[in-house]
Amino acid sequence: PRAVLVAGHGSALTAGEMLAALAGTASLVAPLPPTDAAPVPRADRATAPAVFTAGLAWQLPGWAGPLDLLVISSAAGGERGLVALAEQAYARGCAIVVTAPEGSPLAEAALQVRALPLPFVPSADTSDAPADEDGERGRGTEPDLPAEDPAALWAHLAPLLALTQKLGVTPLPYDALAASADLLDATAVRCRPDAAAYTNPAKSLAARLAGTVPLLWAEGPVAGAAAGRFAAQLAERAGRPALAGLLPQALTAHRGMFTGQLGAGADPDDFFRDRVEEPDPLHLQVLLLRQTAEEAPAGPGSAAGPGFGGAPGASGAPGASGEEEDGGPAEVPADDARPRSFGVTRAHRLAAAHDVRLTEYASRRPEPLHALVELVALTDFAAVYLGLAAQS
Repeated sequence: PRAVLVAGHGSALTAGEMLAALAGTASLVAPLPPTDAAPVPRADRATAPAVFTAGLAWQLPGWAGPLDLLVISSAAGGERGLVALAEQAYARGCAIVVTAPEGSPLAEAALQVRALPLPFVPSADTSDAPADEDGERGRGTEPDLPAEDPAALWAHLAPLLALTQKLGVTPLPYDALAASADLLDATAVRCRPDAAAYTNPAKSLAARLAGTVPLLWAEGPVAGAAAGRFAAQLAERAGRPALAGLLPQALTAHRGMFTGQLGAGADPDDFFRDRVEEPDPLHLQVLLLRQTAEEAPAGPGSAAGPGFGGAPGASGAPGASGEEEDGGPAEVPADDARPRSFGVTRAHRLAAAHDVRLTEYASRRPEPLHALVELVALTDFAAVYLGLAAQS
């Protein structure tokens, strides 16, 4: 296709942004967010998955036509705006692919507009579980805007990647999806709740971000997609604000925060500050996400290449023995002697000049999809741990 448009909201839209990052400049991939929200008729509210999301509306770009592909993805399949978008694309002659639960209005509309149906496989989501005796059902639960399943991202992204891999939109190896699933399983084991904090990279990252205002900086489109996902998960799972940005633009966009009240320039040890009644002030914390794509010797049990970069050993790979630590994520030390880009160097220089702590994580997997999976999986777990810490 000339262009691939990915329409949806929430994780479906995030999947479209990740696809655009993986496709790069070789193909035109554009996420299609909702343009408006209309009220849902009272008669339809009983069957609507959520009053607000069911009333969202989408509009095709004026240039979309028979040369383009529209992918519509929904976890509920009850959005009337997506059904109308499918009809609009059919009238313009676009090729259409629909990912929605079987039996949903969107899945039925896909048959009417001759769309290719792809399955949506939900996870064991508990966000809609009944409230407990204290009335708690999870953070962010609203009557007409329920919390989204964090695993829904992969239910949207997996069929999207399988499709674009067949079309040649994303240059993925034949076993990319299977290797990505293995990486997610390995991260789930490594970041499990009963793992000690000193061996659990997600707990370590959550501890570093606790009590701070994170600036999520990224180098490259793959890391940028992971940073945007992390900012959304921090708001959803931990109720924490965070700003995400790509280097080098983020340096100028966020530089004012280094000299403001959140920077180290705002003296927390003011002589007249009440240290008993007032809580400790918030400070900035820069989290820098990267994909270095450095080749390294693969250790036993590594089917997908080198993993996250920790402190380099004698061979330059994670671990002193030169063997991979099976993807054990660890922050890149500040004195790492490996070459950095100009934007990363300026980021370290800006943080050091204002005494702002900068933590850097770099995935050394050469395949962009595998690097994206590792960065997203790690930060998803960290957001959950931050949310648990806030509730305790």
